[in-house]
Amino acid sequence: MGYFSKIEMRVGTILHAEIFKEVTKPAYKITIDFGDLGIRKTSAQITQLYEPAEIIGKQVIAVVNFPTKQIANIQS
Repeated sequence: MGYFSKIEMRVGTILHAEIFKEVTKPAYKITIDFGDLGIRKTSAQITQLYEPAEIIGKQVIAVVNFPTKQIANIQS
């Protein structure tokens, strides 16, 4: 079994997005609902492409089985 077969990707819906003030590079704090996997937090450096209100309700694909990582003051 190859490395990529171990990656679990899921579709989630963005519930909340706000400016991530605690990081050095412009980013958003994003809360995503993955249904049966629950709600997860992450960050995205997409501030030049979207306003926070534009991405709320959008669906995204994310890898959900990577180890958690500390990003400023959140666990992603």
